[in-house]
Order: sequence, then C-alpha cells, then structure tokens
Amino acid sequence: MRYFDLAVVLAYLAGITWLGARFRRGQKSLRDYFLGGRTAPWWAIALSIVSAETSTLTIVGTPALAFTGNLGFLQMVLGYLAARVAISALLLPHYFRGEMFTAYELMRRRFGERIRKLTASIFLVTRALAEGVRVFAISLVISVVLGTGDLASIALIVALTLFYTFEGGMTAVIWTDVAQMSLYVLGAILSLWVILERIPGGWAHFAATAGAAHKFAIFDFRFSPTMEFFSRNYTFWSGLAGGCFLTAASHGTDQLMVQRLLSARNERQSRAALLASWAVIAVQFTLFLLIGVALWVYYADRGLGAPRQMDRIYPEFIWNQLPPGLAGLLIAAILAAAMANLSAALNSLSSTTIVDFVRARRGSHGGAPMSEERSVYLARWATVAWGVVLFAIGFGARHSRSVLEAGLTIASVPFGPLLGVFLLGVLTRRPREGSAMAGMAAGLAAVLWVHFRTPVAFTWYVLIGTTVTFCAALLASLFETPGPRGTTLE
Repeated sequence: MRYFDLAVVLAYLAGITWLGARFRRGQKSLRDYFLGGRTAPWWAIALSIVSAETSTLTIVGTPALAFTGNLGFLQMVLGYLAARVAISALLLPHYFRGEMFTAYELMRRRFGERIRKLTASIFLVTRALAEGVRVFAISLVISVVLGTGDLASIALIVALTLFYTFEGGMTAVIWTDVAQMSLYVLGAILSLWVILERIPGGWAHFAATAGAAHKFAIFDFRFSPTMEFFSRNYTFWSGLAGGCFLTAASHGTDQLMVQRLLSARNERQSRAALLASWAVIAVQFTLFLLIGVALWVYYADRGLGAPRQMDRIYPEFIWNQLPPGLAGLLIAAILAAAMANLSAALNSLSSTTIVDFVRARRGSHGGAPMSEERSVYLARWATVAWGVVLFAIGFGARHSRSVLEAGLTIASVPFGPLLGVFLLGVLTRRPREGSAMAGMAAGLAAVLWVHFRTPVAFTWYVLIGTTVTFCAALLASLFETPGPRGTTLE
C-alpha cells in the first residue's frame, strides 16, 4: 500500500468535496439550483461540457481502444463539430425563448404534455443506464488503488459526489468541473510524458514502432453498401454520420448537456461555449489515444502481456509503474473526470424529475404553484434517490466488455427517437402529439431490431432512429387533422 499516493488521492477527494459543498449558499430557487442563476461565463460552461462528454469512460476506455487498434476513433470527432453547428442553428434559438429548466419543456410547447413526459422518461432511463456503466468504470480505478471490491469502490465515489451535488447544485457542478478537468488534462499530459520516458529511444522509437504497425492510422474511407461496411465501428462515413447524429442527440436533447447550455447568460454565450468545447474535446481524444499507442509500444518492447480486462491497462500502469506522488496525482485526475460526470448526471436527473414530473403533475391537477423553497428541498432529495439508483446500476454493470463502447451503445439506442422528435418539432408544423409519439415508437422499434438482429455498429443507431422517427411521424401526420393555432414553436 503506497501511503503517499493514497494521501494525494484522499486529499483530492476531500478538497473537491469541500469546494462543491461551499456553493450551497445562494441556492434559493430552482433557477439557482438547476441553472446556477445563469451567472457562469461561457468558457467555464465549455469546460463543463467537455468534462461531461469526457468522463471516466474516455480516460480508461480510449487508451484501450488505441492499444488494440489505432487512432480511428478520431473520425467520430469530425461529426461532433457538424452536430454543434446544427444545434446552434436549430435548437439553441428555441431554448432561449422564455426561461426553460429542461430540454423537454420545448416538447411540451410544441406537442403537449404527453410527449414531454415520454421524452423526459426516455432521458431518465437512458441516462441512468449509461451513467451506471460509468459508475462501474470508476470502480475499476478505485479497486486498483485501494484493493477494495466493486461494492465498496462504487459506494465511496457515489457518496462523495452525491454530497457536494446535493449541497451546491448546478453552480457546484460547473465550477468543480472546471477544477477537475484541469487536473485530469494535466494528469494525461504527465502520464504520456512518463510513458515516453520509459520507452528506450523516446519519441523517435515510439513514432517509428507505432508507425510501422499502422497505429497512427486515422481515416478509413472504404465504402460499400454491404452489411460488412455497416458492422465496422469506426470508418470516416460512420464517424461523420454517427458522430454527428450522436452528438446532436446528446448535446441537443439530453438534459445532461442541455442544462449546461441553458445555464449560460444568453444564447450568444451558450453558442460560444458549445463551439469552443469541440476544440477541447478533439485535443483530449487525441491525447488519450496517443497514451494507448504509447502503452502498446511500452508493452511490445518488454514482451508484456496485456491485462485480461483491457480497460484496466491505463490505471494499472499509472499505479504500478509511476513514482510515488505522481501516481497518486494521476489517479486523482481519473477520479476527477468520474466525479465531474457523475455530479452532472445526478443534477440533470433531479431537474428532469422535479420540473417535468413533480411540478408538471401539480400544475396539471390545478394545484397551487409549488414554492421555491419546497422545490429546492425536493430537488435535493431527488438527487439522493438517483444516487441510490446509479449505485445499483453500476454494481450490475460489472460484466461489460468495453466500458466506453457499452456506454455509447446504451446511449445510441434511444437517442435516435429523441433527436427525431426534436427535429420534427423545430422543422415541421403539421405533425401533432399523436403522430410524434407514433414516430418515436417506430424509431425505437427500428433501433432495437437493428441492435438485436443485425451486426450493424452502434455508430449508425442514432442516424437510423432519427430517420425512422422523423419519416414515420410525417407519414402518421397525413392521417391527422391539422393542429390548432399555437402549436408551432414560431
């Protein structure tokens, strides 16, 4: 047991928990608790977006992808940029008309209360499942450091993150994200430098060995309309289409990301935060993929066998090979990404539960408006309830083959129907609530069939689900009478 490293890790955990809890002051309304009072600057929101987008799945899963493959995952990043441009043009203007707390209030304005609850329910289920996989990814790191079992590892990180999210709300989420992202980027840079130092010949040998093995290959332009083409996860075409539609859904319709965009002071700053986050995420993915390639060269030079579970390769190298102090710092960096994403998930799950269900139900039954004090009280305890749910899902996700691809696959199944109905709402006028729900049902059925009955890669799921949802809803709308005035978003 390396006590100095443990002291570094424990000092980080105590410090970030203390920092987050300090933001409890001033949390007097739902606007304060869920949107941070709309006082955060655009650059802080941009870094918070990246923290949520990165997560422990990226830190432990991306190096493993490059270790077993190459840099092909970067093809997904091209689609990320196209999606951000589309969100800025199509969705952000609608989100900043009036004051919204969740993305699904937009669906209520356009279609009605039932579609709002349907889309919000899909988010709750999907985010809980995807975040549960991420919680398990955290336990991989904790178990390496402390030697504890999965149960204790998951419980520790959930409890600490839950505490400061419960206290500080969205303000705590954003500013702890900034601190945590700075730490894990620094940690990644230091770890790449150390790995290169451990490779005889340094960068020159690393570049020559990896280049000869085609580990730096990025683009795969092969195209053929066959099932084999659609079953490859990372090609230029699947990356551009899959990355674009996946990001358009996650950043444009998922409350985890939309809540950050809504926390900006105005639409212009929200757009700046969204676009700036792309440059940062592109650099980050490149950095973590290069770490995976460097580990491959390191292992190959020494004739070492890879771990049985590939997602452990990076945290095991950090803990077993780096000098005392630095190893603790880098493990703390990985935990930083984990806690940043988990805190955001807890806050977004809580906001959707309170705004789209609790307060909406009270309003639909003609009750008196809920006081702000009561709303914040319920929001905090909804956060606790979701913490328990994520703990349970994380414990049940221990048999995932690849935590990164497992998380992306879970998210990709419902994201298509969600994006399809949001595009239906902002691009069309005729479809009403019934046709929108029919379209979502058709889109979800199509993606589930593709997932269980074909070898098509997850990178195509959102495109398929979006297309089927949009087209099926348009077709269903032909059998509806035109909607009453006031049902469009214009």
